[in-house]
Amino acid sequence: MRGGGLWQLGQSITRRLAQGDKKFVSRRCFASEADLKKTALFDFHVANGAKMVPFAGWSMPIQYKDSIMDSTINCRENGSLFDVAHMCGLSLKGKDCIPFLEKLVVGDIAGLAPGTGTLSVFTNEKGGAIDDTVITKVKDDHIYLVVNAGCRDKDLAHIEEHMKAFKAKGGDVS
Repeated sequence: MRGGGLWQLGQSITRRLAQGDKKFVSRRCFASEADLKKTALFDFHVANGAKMVPFAGWSMPIQYKDSIMDSTINCRENGSLFDVAHMCGLSLKGKDCIPFLEKLVVGDIAGLAPGTGTLSVFTNEKGGAIDDTVITKVKDDHIYLVVNAGCRDKDLAHIEEHMKAFKAKGGDVS
């Protein structure tokens, strides 16, 4: 729904990034141009007119030649491709990887069929949201997670802290 608070926030952030707002872009989740990593799709993005901006140490597309509204409509009507190469992917393995993960996220991970996935949220002890994640159940003893590049360190620390306690109680997960 257009016009809502989250939509307006997203539009504001996108506009500031697209305009190269130096104060906004220089915040700690962004790196200097010289230090930026490039995904395998970098040349594709540039060849197709993408405006590239720093995000969590990577040079990422924020907008193409079309207006943001035209891009949104095109995405809804035709689909789109999102370059996730900058994000953090990790595997959880072991006979207890699903019970372990279900203590950290919202969702029925055990109920997923092998080879399927879901969007979920890492939560704190009070049920508050920490960050979103995409979860794929490879098989019953192997889960693949994708976490946001900008929250990588925080998310990994959260997982590792809980994994240490889980393993100390005899849980089989790595």
